[in-house]
Amino acid sequence: MTRPTQTVLIGLDGATFTVLDPLMERGVMPNLAELVAGGTRAPLRTIMPPLTPPAWTSLMTGKRPGQHGVFDFFQKESPDSEYYSFATSREVDSPTIWSLASDHGRRVISLNYPLMFPPPAIEGAVVPGGWMPWRQLRLGCHPPGLFDRLKKLPSFEPKEMALDMQLEAKAIDGCAEDEYADWIELHTRRERRWFDILEYLLVHEQGGDLVGVMFDGPDKLQHLCWRFIDVASRPRFPNEWERGIIKLCEDYFRGLDRMIGQIVELAADDATIILASDHGFGPAEHVLYINAWLHQQGWLAFKDKDAPADEQPHLGFAEMTRHVYELDWERTVAYAATPTSQGINIVRRTPDGTPLPSERRAELREEIAAALRELRHPETGDRLVLDVHFREEVYGGPHEHLGPDLSLVLADGVVMSILQSEQIVRPLPKPYGTHQWQGIFIASGPEIRQGARLEELSILDVAPTVLYSLDVPLPDDLAGRLPEELFEDGVLERRPPRRVPAARAAAPELSGVDAELEPDEEQTIVNRLRALGYVE
Repeated sequence: MTRPTQTVLIGLDGATFTVLDPLMERGVMPNLAELVAGGTRAPLRTIMPPLTPPAWTSLMTGKRPGQHGVFDFFQKESPDSEYYSFATSREVDSPTIWSLASDHGRRVISLNYPLMFPPPAIEGAVVPGGWMPWRQLRLGCHPPGLFDRLKKLPSFEPKEMALDMQLEAKAIDGCAEDEYADWIELHTRRERRWFDILEYLLVHEQGGDLVGVMFDGPDKLQHLCWRFIDVASRPRFPNEWERGIIKLCEDYFRGLDRMIGQIVELAADDATIILASDHGFGPAEHVLYINAWLHQQGWLAFKDKDAPADEQPHLGFAEMTRHVYELDWERTVAYAATPTSQGINIVRRTPDGTPLPSERRAELREEIAAALRELRHPETGDRLVLDVHFREEVYGGPHEHLGPDLSLVLADGVVMSILQSEQIVRPLPKPYGTHQWQGIFIASGPEIRQGARLEELSILDVAPTVLYSLDVPLPDDLAGRLPEELFEDGVLERRPPRRVPAARAAAPELSGVDAELEPDEEQTIVNRLRALGYVE
């Protein structure tokens, strides 16, 4: 049986069926509805933590963070260190769908996926997106010369592809009503810029066998505009301004749907089309101040406000961790470094460099986990933390030592903060969107079942599905599985999946671009993350 000639992977950052289903039912997204009707859908369970860099990397590798090495926007430099650095493609210690497809003779197009800078040396085209400075986009484009060709497109605007920092800052730090429209329209334009690049590569260059583009507007809009996007959260009697914002949000999704339809038209007639998100979304209602709670329990100490600051903060990237390096390391044994990690680290060495005995660290881990499981909202009595996992339970692999000692499964509606606070739990002043565990998976094509609804799949299952659709062998160290229930009867028998020992596959070779972030570029990325609520 011959394989389909092309696989198209459309990433929708933060997409959730709770938003998309009502839009499809009301005719706002007819192209997406047609794909669902002619294919298969399933909720897609993300990994720990439910966060863009580790989740997309898990989707692209079929492996957990402990296997591929990416845990957060920021990477711990070593198990014994409290210094962090920005995660880049150098931290991805695993083959990806892009590199595996290229190694087996498939031409690749990858647009706007995170952790693709420096770009991998693959056969095809890469334009990285997400968290890189626009000034380095020329270096990020692969192969050499691609940037200069793209620059001729009328819609090519690197500054907007990297997002407008002033608008992003307003989104979280305080966005006036008359600025919401600018925020939404920015992302509407931005998605079109990425589509135009894709169309150019498919029509005017050599096209691709594995074609991937990621649209991150759903995540960005849902963070700020959840109460206007989610039907259940909308004002019951919206005023004129609220009606206008609701319309702009729906116009964004209507435009996104048109681009999905155009991508399907540009694809080969027998292409496999896959849509997936890195995580889901839902409302945030309460903030859990985890470091304040650790302080209350006696496991963390803050410096006296009048105490002189250390000449060199104990944690790297002072701006990123501006509140964490206020810890008193003489008395702190456990801390959360970032709100995005949903994790707690136990100090491995005392301030004089003496290792904390492993027995004591194990005791601390058990004590803190037990106390977290008993943590309740002071007014409602509801649990704030549904579960706590030890590092080896969720991060098993060669890099698990870089993950947090404890990972928290927060209750729905609860988000984590690392700031100081007199209260352990505080309500949010207005509805806000935050990441949740279930994203989306939609697939359509000649080998895919039609009109099927599957039980929950894992985000780890996407990579083997993509590789199989391209008839690329599956390395035997993938944590995900090839979901047999996705395919029409007889497909797997006629074209059995091929498997190879993982030892034959190495981490992807990078393009040779030697670029480091300058301090002002690091600050730009930190500001971008802070604007979206990922850094405090």
